[in-house]
Amino acid sequence: MQSVDGMVDDVVRSAARFTASAAALTDTGLRAPSGLARWTRAHVLAHLAGSADAYVRLLRSARADHRAPRRPADAAALAHAVEEDAARPATELVGRLNDSLERFVHEARTMSTEAWDGMVTALTGWRHPAWYTLRRCLRELETHHVDLDVGYRTADWPAGYVTWALTETLAALKAQGFPLARVRATDLGRTWDVDGDGPAVAAPGHVLLGWFSGRAPADGLASDHQLTALPTPPTWPQPAVPGWGHDRSRSWPPVVSAS
Repeated sequence: MQSVDGMVDDVVRSAARFTASAAALTDTGLRAPSGLARWTRAHVLAHLAGSADAYVRLLRSARADHRAPRRPADAAALAHAVEEDAARPATELVGRLNDSLERFVHEARTMSTEAWDGMVTALTGWRHPAWYTLRRCLRELETHHVDLDVGYRTADWPAGYVTWALTETLAALKAQGFPLARVRATDLGRTWDVDGDGPAVAAPGHVLLGWFSGRAPADGLASDHQLTALPTPPTWPQPAVPGWGHDRSRSWPPVVSAS
């Protein structure tokens, strides 16, 4: 597995790319539609800032042996917070996002080795070690950068991110019996067996991940079946497999099923 320092560095680089794109947007540009239904670009920035704040709380919880306050469990309140932040002027909203990401990186840089193994609980109730928060943050940054619709495409995703996100996604789909026989990333030299039945698909890794995550159409895939006959990928992302358990008392729906 990649080192924690390496994962933090990946987050820093991804955050720099995202915030540079965000800083180039005017107020008018922020009010334009994003790649997500019913959300403007401002909503995407507001959501990501709120997610970074949540990740800070998770790291502080792991550091303090779970004595830190948890994020409120009310989905309506979280949605309201996104709406409020999305209404901010461009410079103010970008500043809020920068501050949230900087706090997260600071928390990550100052975590002890032991704290990284502490278990935390995601909004939807899935538990995971604190280090996995770094992967969640990177996934949000890369996915929502595409959602901004400012020229950043799945082809711009780093190969390292595509490789582990694909591996994790396909492990989850295999556990669910998703009807794909085989998936081959033509540029990564990787093949995954998913299920004994169903079609096989092949494409560059970023195209595959774009399809599984709902960010790219199926017409970029090659398959031994008609593309119109391919199964529809489920809501993405899926919980990590084999995973670390689930807290059934915290199983409310996420605000957005895209990160």
